[in-house]
Amino acid sequence: MADNVLPRLPRSIVSRRIITIVASLYNEELVNSLIDSANNELTRIMPNISVPIYRVPGAFEIPVCVKFLLERSNTDAIIALGVIIRGETPHADLVGSSVTRSLQDIALAYQTPVIHEVLLTHNLEQAQQRCKGDKNRGTEAARAAITMAELFAQLHEAPPNPIARKPTIANG
Repeated sequence: MADNVLPRLPRSIVSRRIITIVASLYNEELVNSLIDSANNELTRIMPNISVPIYRVPGAFEIPVCVKFLLERSNTDAIIALGVIIRGETPHADLVGSSVTRSLQDIALAYQTPVIHEVLLTHNLEQAQQRCKGDKNRGTEAARAAITMAELFAQLHEAPPNPIARKPTIANG
């Protein structure tokens, strides 16, 4: 799929979902654009959707807020939004790797979709393209969140599979 082609529109099965956004305040103008795009797309696809938004200081704080919300709230999916722009030190890569790994671990532990759009870019121009331009990741995040929320709703309603594979642990 080309970088500038958005995934197809998800089809909504139910009329009410909660998609939570957790977004960084750092690089605020860029992140605000992601939030606006995500929120607009969510409400366009599903007009009755509830979209609580929580702001945290920076990208590094996103995973702890996501975990807190999954422990204490009812949400169908979470969208994590932030912008990290590389500088002259490896700090951006360290934060980006930590956030990515933490969000994946949280999604797996809570079996709830966490859409990761904490962007790690080489420069401001690249960040602007992904936040305000044709490659808007906020719109993509909204579509992914609704698609995953709908899928998980279907999975929760499906009868348990009596012959489902159980994980095995290899003898080490």
